[in-house]
Amino acid sequence: MDCADYKRQPSRLGASSSSRATLPSKVAAQPSLYALPAFDAPSHSSPPLNSSPPSPSPSLHRHTTFSGPLAGISAFSVVEPPQTTAGAPTAPRKRMSRAVKDVLFGSVAGMVAKVFEHPFDLIKVRLQTQPFTTPPPGSNQQPRGTLYNGALDAFRSTIRKEGFLGLFRGLSMPILGATMENATLFFTYNAIQGQLRRFNGEVSGGETGDQGGEEESALPMSQLAIAAAGAGAATSLVLTPVELIKCRMQVQMIGAEAQLLAKEVASGSTAGSTVTVEALNAARRSLPGPVALLRQTIQENGIRGLWLGQTGTLLRETGGGVAWFLAFEGACRSFVARRQQQQQVVAGGNKVTKADLSSLELVVAGAAAGVSYNVVLFPADVVKSTMQTEAELAAGSGNAKVAPSGFLTTFQRIWATRGIRGLYAGCGVTCLRSGPSSAIIFLLYSRLEQLADRRGW
Repeated sequence: MDCADYKRQPSRLGASSSSRATLPSKVAAQPSLYALPAFDAPSHSSPPLNSSPPSPSPSLHRHTTFSGPLAGISAFSVVEPPQTTAGAPTAPRKRMSRAVKDVLFGSVAGMVAKVFEHPFDLIKVRLQTQPFTTPPPGSNQQPRGTLYNGALDAFRSTIRKEGFLGLFRGLSMPILGATMENATLFFTYNAIQGQLRRFNGEVSGGETGDQGGEEESALPMSQLAIAAAGAGAATSLVLTPVELIKCRMQVQMIGAEAQLLAKEVASGSTAGSTVTVEALNAARRSLPGPVALLRQTIQENGIRGLWLGQTGTLLRETGGGVAWFLAFEGACRSFVARRQQQQQVVAGGNKVTKADLSSLELVVAGAAAGVSYNVVLFPADVVKSTMQTEAELAAGSGNAKVAPSGFLTTFQRIWATRGIRGLYAGCGVTCLRSGPSSAIIFLLYSRLEQLADRRGW
């Protein structure tokens, strides 16, 4: 048998049982490997097949022509499993599941973005929670912060009193929170999309990590909103305890400075309303860290105390999550549509998809998502931060321990004392950091996802 002449072409299948019975015994003994078409077999017997089977190639179907006694056999299709050089079959390479990608890539993107945005977040919290003056009744004066005259003043004051590293105070908890937040956010978002595709009667390969085929069909914006809201709600449960410790750490120095001023006043000092940098540095070294604050919160308020401000976080993450994902998806679809109108194609003649967008386009879409996220429900974040820092600031001012206020009570107090401006305190600096931060998250997540697909991970 001469099996050296191999050509790639469609095989002709469908041999009848009667024809197969006339084959030589050693060929007919392998029905699982050879599917033979109908033919007129020779009447004489075939010599033994002493040659070893041909080495496999990447093609699963081979056209083979026989000579000699089997000259009457025209062709057959050989379906062979992939083999190593030693001839042993190898299992197909496993790829990361959709869930693993969401957790891994979301965590990496979240950590990188959090390092960038933390100084802005610290200033936002201090602007939201600083004490405000109370104007005389009937006057047109606006409440003013007693510590800072805006974001720039807060930046300068923090660096002057605490140094540049003071801008990164409380970073350890946000790093942990960003890892958990973005992993939960992307995992839940894509998982709900998978369930919605099943509901629509579509077959999704994303859950098995099989991204090598055609791109999944895009869901309508209404269903993406459902997935985003569910992702935000799940993330709020993870995020509230982390933000509680973070916010308390971010206002610790405000409370420490207030305590030092109170001591100077009590001792009759004429130093005025300032505290020396040396005294602030000594106070900073004595402040509890995140683990100590976590333990203290549980001891004072139980496990439930870690979810103080959950209502505000839930509102912010649910509504903000819808704005975040929909703004990004809307911008990306706009960029894809613009390219398709210009009749652009990618390699292979396929249509442009979101995976083909440039880094600049992803950055613009991510920045739009970040700004939308914060503008939509920013007052809920202000109320949440005020609730979470109330006890810390009261202790720093020498007041007795106060019971945590509820969401509506805190909202009404802010509205009565500061009005609409109080509910948007720190919004400007928040949008300034959330735009680049969200751009970093979406860019890194998208590029890591594409890298995994190219490498077959």
